Amino acid sequence: MNKSELVARIAEKSNMTKKDAEVALNSFVASVQEALVKGEKVQLVGFGTFEVRDRKAREGRNPRNPEEKIKIPASKAPVFRAGKALKEAVNKK
Repeated sequence: MNKSELVARIAEKSNMTKKDAEVALNSFVASVQEALVKGEKVQLVGFGTFEVRDRKAREGRNPRNPEEKIKIPASKAPVFRAGKALKEAVNKK
């Protein structure tokens, strides 16, 4: 599902116009992004948690020349951890 399909599904389920649904989705994404930039966690009970994790600096290998080592700098990575209810819904048989 891409963004336009998600907007259409939100509009259908909430009796909103597609334009209003897109504004709501964009607001949600922007709010989550702002929270993660500030280092905050976003927890949606039953759905999951968005958070930022630190990645340590490490040494990697150049795929074109496996003997050449490259330094990969430390960074921060946004991650999503699925909640129990979401995991159970996906794994339901």
